[in-house]
Amino acid sequence: MELPPSRGLARRAAELATGYLCYRRGSPGRGLALRELRRVRRQDINDVGHKYYLEMVLEDVLDKDSTVNCTAEVLYHPGNNNIAPDVQVTLEGELKNTDEADNIFYHRIKSLEKELVAENIPDSHGNVPPEMEPIRLLAWVASGYVIWQNSTENTKFQPAQIKRVKQVKRSDEYLEFDYLILLHEMVSQEIIPWQMTVLWHPQHGVQVTQDSRQPKHASE
Repeated sequence: MELPPSRGLARRAAELATGYLCYRRGSPGRGLALRELRRVRRQDINDVGHKYYLEMVLEDVLDKDSTVNCTAEVLYHPGNNNIAPDVQVTLEGELKNTDEADNIFYHRIKSLEKELVAENIPDSHGNVPPEMEPIRLLAWVASGYVIWQNSTENTKFQPAQIKRVKQVKRSDEYLEFDYLILLHEMVSQEIIPWQMTVLWHPQHGVQVTQDSRQPKHASE
């Protein structure tokens, strides 16, 4: 069944697929956002769930002129919110290379004498200090994992703010950060604090090793 791209169900599936790909392919130098949803088809599969077939255009959040077409399939499992949706995304082109920016950030953090600590990114006026942009993008990318694992057909999550971030000292090659972020659930308009432990290395990508929904007062 063909759906209008502007319909809520279609947009939610598209945003979920974008978050999933952002987690898989993003970095402190690359975040991906949905620019255009071109076509959506929904299939109801008996005893399995609802499957969406999507044709999308994504953009690099740091370079709006850098876009890539992609197709995606999203399968929700209605009635069982404990199972993450199945997501498959196929890129029809190449993503912009961010190796140089990623390596600069990696070596800058590795060379710090004291572990990085920051809060309220962006601030109440929407400002992000340039040196914190990679930290924000890393949270954006990691939140794609949380969004993928916790989405249903009736939710649409977007990362809103980093309330706190603290670098965790490690003896190996990885960078580790402990984040408390705010997720905006657009359907209910709820703001949800969420804790994430994030590992990153330029050659190995982003891993969320631990995450948990926090009580409302955790963000105060």
